[in-house]
Amino acid sequence: MEKLNLTYDEKLIKKKLLPCNSTARVSLKDAFFTSSAILFSILPFDDKPYELVLIHRTNRGSRHRGEISFPGGKFELGDGDLKNTALRETEEEIGVPRLKIEVLGCLHDFPTMTKYIIKPFVGRIPPNQKLIKEEREVQEILRVPIDFFVGKRNFKEQAFKINKGKFPVFYFNYKNPANKKIYTI
Repeated sequence: MEKLNLTYDEKLIKKKLLPCNSTARVSLKDAFFTSSAILFSILPFDDKPYELVLIHRTNRGSRHRGEISFPGGKFELGDGDLKNTALRETEEEIGVPRLKIEVLGCLHDFPTMTKYIIKPFVGRIPPNQKLIKEEREVQEILRVPIDFFVGKRNFKEQAFKINKGKFPVFYFNYKNPANKKIYTI
């Protein structure tokens, strides 16, 4: 089997994404769900696989406390649109100025069991950008190499019972080489 080249290839990534305003993109709306956005944050490199930036949320306040997630949050009226929500939240949570983020495209919206509809934006962050966590919301910033997610080696699946049904939950257990902690993503 041919080895995948996982160095950053912007043309290939953009080819796999949809324009955020595309009618081919699944865009969901529901009055009983909260609109939110995330930034699927990419740190590109020329000589090694690119990294995804995730955050480990603190155990304070939020409904999603303690979770591993991409930077993001719920829509606020001052945002104007969900792209600005993703950029604002990324700036707040990991300290990347919104003007330094290049949005490459979008993925399909998806609903969560906690009644959020998430619009995922995919964006490039400069590789030398300093990441600074927002202490009240972010316990730790994780930089996970994309090759960790490739193949079945790290992929897990478990069925959760909710009400009368079973729902599959897909996840990865990532061991951070810096501190040896294991995070469920």
